Amino acid sequence: MLRLIPLGGLGEIGLNMMVVECGEDRLVIDAGLMFPEDYMLGVDFAIPDTAYLRAAGGRLLGVILTHAHEDHIGALPFLLREAAVPVFGTGFTLGMAAQRLAEFETAATADFQRVEPGRPLALGPFRIDFLPVGHSVIDGVGLAIDTPEGLVVHTGDFKLSPVAEGGGTDTQAFARLGERGVLALLSDSTNVEREGWSLPDERIRENFARIFRDSLGRIIVALFASNIARIQMIVDLARRAGRKVVISGRNIEASAEVARSLGRLVIPHGTELSLELVPDWDEQELVVITTGSQGEPMSAIARMAAGTHKQLRIRPGDTVVLSSKFIPGNERAIAKIIDNLYRRGAEVVYEKISEIHASGHAYREELREMIRLTRPAHFVPVHGEYRHLVLHARLAREAGVPPERVLLAENGEVIEFAGGRGRLAGRVPTGRLLVDGKGVGDVGRAVLKERRLLSEEGVVAVTMALDEETGIVTYGPEIVSRGVVFETATGHLLQDAHCVVLEVVEEIPPGTPQRVERLRQRIQGALREYFYFTIGRRPVILPFIMEM
Repeated sequence: MLRLIPLGGLGEIGLNMMVVECGEDRLVIDAGLMFPEDYMLGVDFAIPDTAYLRAAGGRLLGVILTHAHEDHIGALPFLLREAAVPVFGTGFTLGMAAQRLAEFETAATADFQRVEPGRPLALGPFRIDFLPVGHSVIDGVGLAIDTPEGLVVHTGDFKLSPVAEGGGTDTQAFARLGERGVLALLSDSTNVEREGWSLPDERIRENFARIFRDSLGRIIVALFASNIARIQMIVDLARRAGRKVVISGRNIEASAEVARSLGRLVIPHGTELSLELVPDWDEQELVVITTGSQGEPMSAIARMAAGTHKQLRIRPGDTVVLSSKFIPGNERAIAKIIDNLYRRGAEVVYEKISEIHASGHAYREELREMIRLTRPAHFVPVHGEYRHLVLHARLAREAGVPPERVLLAENGEVIEFAGGRGRLAGRVPTGRLLVDGKGVGDVGRAVLKERRLLSEEGVVAVTMALDEETGIVTYGPEIVSRGVVFETATGHLLQDAHCVVLEVVEEIPPGTPQRVERLRQRIQGALREYFYFTIGRRPVILPFIMEM
């Protein structure tokens, strides 16, 4: 019996993790994170809950990474803390994974094993072939997993339109799998809402070439640090235009170094310039490649827009290109940066006004073509929010997959195959663990609710001391508010609140059992009622009562 168990990535963007299980043997495909949603105040990111792997026992044979994006490798440090297993991936993917692990001081202990297309990997009852796929990061692969129940194909993140490096997705390899017979196709659903075919990268090159021809000042390009093909394209265009290239930003410098070491990024001698030498060169001779295309507040492009970058100041005549898709939730931060860049006199080019970014995910016709190539007996949509999965399932039925063999699953649902037939067979525990600083999983709903209340309603702290023998108030009550009222403007509110507290003290006389605890509870309730009645707010009330 074969079981596929998604622990993340089905019903959300990010958090990708799939368990492939045959008897007591398991392997994990990807270990991704998800960046916090609006309600996750103060949270750095979320990772999949791997409680099932801990409880299931058996043998975890390894982790297979399809590509180097954070939503596929970001949770790896946390998974390896629980299970010291080999990690398999292509050269660039492992290089970026090593950097991720180094941030958590676990890189030295990781067992990285490099894989390549054309060199199958045997792990227990599984045999895995790696298939080149085009995406917005180099060295991405899909997986063909031979199991005792049949062949499972996992596309990874892919597109069929030509990519900048050429080659792209090996459609012939996927077609050969279809000829062999595919038990189940697990296919990327991210762009299923988009009709037609994704934009070929050659179109992006043409538009960048036009920007290079028309720009009289500096060209500053912000993009994802892992987009090595785009970096190489900009380097090539800069060299032809006689411009020097500056790579600025910790993440992009690190990813460029990994790509260089593998021969996947080539910057000819004399083309690159260090950031410190920028003032010595004419503006018409410079191209700056940096990060911050998603409006990250501490990124280089955000600091340039705000005028706080130490070496680079935006000037009239500069052309700034934000070469990435606006990720939902980041629009406001990106718009603020664009506005500030315009205020400083720059010309700004972004996806809404020019085709300067090509998605790395297949559109509907490409998804349909993948089904046609592989001719799967069963279809499982993966990687996407629930509406993406539903629409992809419909597309598979339209493409000829029998409705009863289109398996629409969410995180935790077990997809079981036996005797050539697949079905949904129960659930396993799953969820999200929130990472906040060094804490993993210690921030839950209660803490998030408290943070939301603090952010929306403010806090009122009440401090007072009682004589331990007589119970008389010897200090306070002192009331301090933050985020609720301005004491100088509406001080009478706090004065009245002071009276509310004293009334509570009179209601619970000295000698009352557990008096201090009862005072805390009653003060909280009384002040909540008072502030809601007077100003319509529900601040967090924190009573500090000491007996001395």
